[in-house]
Amino acid sequence: MLTYLQYVKDGDSEMPQGVRAQRRERTRQALLCESRRLFSKLGYAAVGLSEIVSAAGVTKGALYHHFDSKTELFRAVLLQVQQEVADRIAVTADAREEPWDQLIVGCQAFLDASTDPAIQRIMLIDGPAVLGWSEWRAMNEATSGRHLVDVVNTLVEAGAIPARQAVPLIHLLSGATNEAALWLASSEDPSDLANARETLTQMLESLRVR
Repeated sequence: MLTYLQYVKDGDSEMPQGVRAQRRERTRQALLCESRRLFSKLGYAAVGLSEIVSAAGVTKGALYHHFDSKTELFRAVLLQVQQEVADRIAVTADAREEPWDQLIVGCQAFLDASTDPAIQRIMLIDGPAVLGWSEWRAMNEATSGRHLVDVVNTLVEAGAIPARQAVPLIHLLSGATNEAALWLASSEDPSDLANARETLTQMLESLRVR
């Protein structure tokens, strides 16, 4: 039997705390889902809070209960997108046994994911513009960038690359893959992705200690 302490006031009705928590989470997920759809379709600047709450079927008060501002909502959407890309990279890389192969297919997986127009708009175009380069970079390093650091360090330990090249390689690869992803976003040639993957593989293979 539920006790009084397990109930909380919600408007004119009372309900178990667990039910309220579930409803709050559904509201939050609806806001993330609809704002992500709108941000990816129209871009951050073209989307207003009124449009988001209308699409999500909630009030502005409900939005502000979860997010302090439109920027805070976008930050949550960006983190969601970046984590999904990181998960794709991890799944692809973990399917290979050799660390060098993990590095190559992980970088390729990033390029593949970045061809998704929704990911391009939110992660590569609006992300740095809305949050600033420093914060965007920190979020990137905490998600997909973390895999890059881990696999490069593994390669150093295995003697596959010199230790002095580890940090420069991490930054060079991060910059190169992000720039390639932006280029692919504006490309109209379907063969550019395959060419980018091939070039990336050749570039990485040239660094391997034989």
